[in-house]
Amino acid sequence: MKVGLYPDVFEDAARTFEADGVVCLRGIFDTSWIERLRDLAEEMLSASVRHPEQSQELAKEGNEGRFFNEMFIWPRHEGFREVLFQTPLAAIAGTLMACKKVNVLFDQLLIKEPATVETTPWHHDLPFWPFRGTSLCTLWLALDEVTINSGSVEYIKGSHRWGKEFQPTSFVGDGRYQQEKLEAIPDLDVMRDQLDIVHFDLEPGDCTVHHGLTLHSAPGNTDTERRRRAYVTRWGGDGVTYDPREGTQPMLHDPGIKSGDELDCALWPVLWRREV
Repeated sequence: MKVGLYPDVFEDAARTFEADGVVCLRGIFDTSWIERLRDLAEEMLSASVRHPEQSQELAKEGNEGRFFNEMFIWPRHEGFREVLFQTPLAAIAGTLMACKKVNVLFDQLLIKEPATVETTPWHHDLPFWPFRGTSLCTLWLALDEVTINSGSVEYIKGSHRWGKEFQPTSFVGDGRYQQEKLEAIPDLDVMRDQLDIVHFDLEPGDCTVHHGLTLHSAPGNTDTERRRRAYVTRWGGDGVTYDPREGTQPMLHDPGIKSGDELDCALWPVLWRREV
């Protein structure tokens, strides 16, 4: 883990995150941690350690390639727990969101193998989650070199400030996350010329951090040789509360707190506090 990065390196990054809803950080994670995560990712691709409710194959039947998703890994896998607790993941999230403390919400592997045509549809994260608040973010850590051809995520800068929450988009297309009060997401692809869309070419160890309301999507991995593996962590900061409404994704288990409570519990522990 690199040390001595706070707060100087993140002053500009925090301003960018606040204004754009997404920021790219270069070379924060050293090679040893990336190699460790690659080994752990290969282990999770084995059916023997996958969780029946937190694991998905997202490529549609008949499509080429493989789009793998596994969530809530750290509570049941010591290797991922070590990564989560010993790297600067939580400190990065807390610093960029200017919070006094951050809770880990869950971690996730998103893997698009070479020649995977499956896209990631436009969406923002918060409507999927049983949480309420403004200090919510996602850290997307690249385990491989990433380009637009291999599935680099595209973000609409400033969309976290639109004042809207759109209907969650089920990645498997089954409508499981429908919420009556939310409007359908517009066809953003036909609006591309009107939007400020950005993507980042990444090296292993680079990461992006985006706000819970920043709209984003990703193309398929059309590269026939390069994998696109990412370790994704989700974070909640000051003022975030539990909101177990209908149409949100299932958590690993009941957190044992009430609607409206702060998230401090075994399922969503505090992993970082700002030094006074």
